[in-house]
Amino acid sequence: MDRITFHHDTVLSDVHMLRPNARHLMTRLNSVGQPVFISKFKILSVGERPDDYDPEKGVPEAGVGHEPKKEDEKVSQSQDGEDGGEVGGEPFLDEDGDLHITHRPRTNLPERNSRDLVCPIILQQADPELEPEEEHSEDEDDQAFDDIINIEHTMATTLEDVGKQVWRGAFLLADFILSSPDMFRGATVLELGAGTGLTSIVMATICKTTFCTDVGEDLLSMCKKNVTLNRHLMEAAGGDVRVRQLDWLQHDLCTDADVEFSWTEDEVEDMYNNTEIIIAADVIYDDELTDGLFRTLYRLCSSFSHSCSIFISIEKRMNFTLRHMDVSCDAYNHFSRCLSQLVALQDGRCSFTVQQLPTHFSQFLLYDRIEQLELWKVTSTPTPSERTPPPESACGSSLNAEPPTPHVPIHRSC
Repeated sequence: MDRITFHHDTVLSDVHMLRPNARHLMTRLNSVGQPVFISKFKILSVGERPDDYDPEKGVPEAGVGHEPKKEDEKVSQSQDGEDGGEVGGEPFLDEDGDLHITHRPRTNLPERNSRDLVCPIILQQADPELEPEEEHSEDEDDQAFDDIINIEHTMATTLEDVGKQVWRGAFLLADFILSSPDMFRGATVLELGAGTGLTSIVMATICKTTFCTDVGEDLLSMCKKNVTLNRHLMEAAGGDVRVRQLDWLQHDLCTDADVEFSWTEDEVEDMYNNTEIIIAADVIYDDELTDGLFRTLYRLCSSFSHSCSIFISIEKRMNFTLRHMDVSCDAYNHFSRCLSQLVALQDGRCSFTVQQLPTHFSQFLLYDRIEQLELWKVTSTPTPSERTPPPESACGSSLNAEPPTPHVPIHRSC
């Protein structure tokens, strides 16, 4: 059941690939028939965090790289010569002249009937009408630990469903949030491309309100389940997570009350008036979506009457391309161009500044923090002379009009 089958069009996050099978458990099938796993991620305490961080070595998984036991050293020392087939420097031969090698005897051999009893379970497809509280009522008490984050996710998905997996960029951003709590305490935060919702859940342990947004009913349902699984973490801090739909390729927010994950007019007003921080974790992998992300950031920030800080975590993924006949990182290069064009944008509404932040802050989650992980901060400041007020309730579902000039480079897909 835990064996992953790869196809030519599937991708698998390193977060799931490097974790032992015992750390994730297949629980059900989602509404589109995909297997759903649940993984537990521990928030490390002070004594458990990696002390000396080396970007090249990364952080070893638990159980890997332990020092050899003293008993093994003694056995190894006592049997030098036997394991190598030599006695007193001369090879030990049997009566036929063949080299005889004595193997070290195995210790603690398991008994024949010591294996755990495994009973097959028939997974059922999730009922879209069933509320998350009802589905997880049986095992919710066993999972409610103050330092454990429970995340439902899929594995080995196609590129269009990668939001259903957990990626290292989400861990990096979560580490940054936990290492700088004063920056986010009491704030209203908007997350774009939240995926499984891990970063929003971590954010909700500090901030006041988190709008956790993405697209796709199945993905948003999974995100809502994860929020329910971890509500014990957020209730202790008084944080609130609201899972809502926000499509970067659309100009309007859905405010239809009959549509699940739609916005209320009060939420739209709250988001425009009070959002001071926007976050996005590992959402740069497709140029069209990257363009949509920057268009959305522009529309939002140009409608704010206040400054806004945007934090984007990204992993530089190197690929060999036939177009270049070399190893390149096209998605990252496109992201860099969009950042440069955003800074150069002058429309009289708001201005943007960009800086890359260092990533040597404390590590609260166990993962491989490789040197390709980066964290960027974009700051938007409204221009006083041409400030655009937040939309009124009558048009509160709008993400604002198009940019003032059609030749702005970052809006080439419009």
